[in-house]
Amino acid sequence: MSESAVQITARGPRDAAEAAAAAVDADIALEGATYSILEEDEDKGVWRIDGFPTSDEEARLMEAVLRGYEDLEVVVEKLADADWLAMSLSGLPPVEAGRFFVYGAHDQGNVPEGRVNLKIDAGAAFGTGHHGTTVGCLEAFDRLLQTERFDKVLDVGCGTGVLAIAAAKTGSSVAVGTDIDEPSARIANENAEINDAKCDFYFADGLSDPRIAQHAPYDLVFANILAAPLVELAPEIAGALKSGGVAILSGLLRTQEERVLDAYRPLGFVVEQTIHHDAWSALALRKG
Repeated sequence: MSESAVQITARGPRDAAEAAAAAVDADIALEGATYSILEEDEDKGVWRIDGFPTSDEEARLMEAVLRGYEDLEVVVEKLADADWLAMSLSGLPPVEAGRFFVYGAHDQGNVPEGRVNLKIDAGAAFGTGHHGTTVGCLEAFDRLLQTERFDKVLDVGCGTGVLAIAAAKTGSSVAVGTDIDEPSARIANENAEINDAKCDFYFADGLSDPRIAQHAPYDLVFANILAAPLVELAPEIAGALKSGGVAILSGLLRTQEERVLDAYRPLGFVVEQTIHHDAWSALALRKG
């Protein structure tokens, strides 16, 4: 962890913000960096990037990348010591995505009837439903469920496990996930138990792990990761899907859509849905 926690904020026009975010994603040294990008002021056309580096070196590198765009105003602020998890929980409202209602423990008493309710607390793993990529995946899944069902579902880069849990809660008999981060796999299994969902999550690198491969081919594969690994994993994701199966991909910026599609179209995929939230995209692709 950094000696003193900092937040790096960059403000400016959309094209500069999206280009800077893409540059952060492309920098191998910042592969695990945490940041958000959103439209701060629609009338003035101002977009904002908030970066939360976890080490002094990551902070230095992220600041350097963002300052490389002269149209962005970059500010680095020291964060006071605080229970940031508790503070974030108190400010996170429930998320509604089609039939899905994602909430934390602080909203336990506000859970509606007639919805697929998913209790996911903010923590060390990615995927509370508040990020545009996660809600985009849930919305795409909700639309697909209006006309078809998916018996076997795989969640690549599962984070909190919210996507596989959503599948298990809507009828999937096999819902498994994998993550290269061991704490995420542990947290995902804990969330499955909390939600009384029949899911299994594994700490594994790649889809060839026997615990993942044994259920292939899958009817649906979620992959809410980043553009670079989405491209790299395209052949493995295609191999894990049955003919006619669906891949829901996210973790990519709108500006990265064509780069990702260029990796999947030659493998027989066609676009069925494109969902945008702020600068982020979620793609639902059907394997021909």
